[in-house]
Amino acid sequence: MIDIYEEIVKLRREGRKAALATIINVRGSIPSFQSAKMLVRDDGSIMGTVGGGCVEAEVWQAAREVIEKERPTTLTFNLNHDPKYDTGLVCGGTLEIYVEPVLPTALLYLFGAGHVAVNVYKIALQAGFDVIVIDDRESYANRERFPEAREIHAEDFEKVCAQFIPNEGDFMVIATRGHRDDMRVLRWAVETPIRYLGMIGSQRKWIAICDELEREGIAREKLDRVHSPVGLDIGAITPEEIAVAIVAEMIAIRRHAEAGVKRKRVERKVIGT
Repeated sequence: MIDIYEEIVKLRREGRKAALATIINVRGSIPSFQSAKMLVRDDGSIMGTVGGGCVEAEVWQAAREVIEKERPTTLTFNLNHDPKYDTGLVCGGTLEIYVEPVLPTALLYLFGAGHVAVNVYKIALQAGFDVIVIDDRESYANRERFPEAREIHAEDFEKVCAQFIPNEGDFMVIATRGHRDDMRVLRWAVETPIRYLGMIGSQRKWIAICDELEREGIAREKLDRVHSPVGLDIGAITPEEIAVAIVAEMIAIRRHAEAGVKRKRVERKVIGT
């Protein structure tokens, strides 16, 4: 029989979200025990129990919100004084339940293996991202340069893209060595449900790419998802500084702290009109 911890490992491996509810404090008599756990998966199904009845129904609802917002919460239930918790099975008591998100490891698809990309890889790894590296040059895309990457692909970009199925929790940075390859990857990337899509380059380059892709029939709203020029505006110049700016923007998206990112994107739209 699979226990809750094994199920959490399985869900994270599959790239799925969940929320884990744990009874952390008990006073008096309750229909369960301290440290009892219930796992709520992203499809609403549950594993384990924190006592059943109305308490469990409210925990399930809170867990759904925790999954959506990716932020923990603590619930307090007074079974003595609230009649809605009286099922005839409890003697009365108070319990606190901590509900925390269970999230898959953030996965970064890194297209390009040059100087900026190798620094993005290093910083993203330290920030808790798994990284898949793609470049068409074996002399760049190799284990010597990217020893801890989850995967390394040294072959044609379009061929590799056809092998991937990014999900809505994944991240992607396009930093190939040229305009042509950036465009090839971007045509595919904007059709994916990727959570974060960034492309390196100047404001002028991005406007030109948008114009060209719109002429090809790609909808503007799909292009508006792209963070380009990629990274927070911190005045970065060196490859190391640019990598810090890029990963900082990715963290802002991952942690739902997009205020600064949104301001930057509004400025881009004004320039590009």
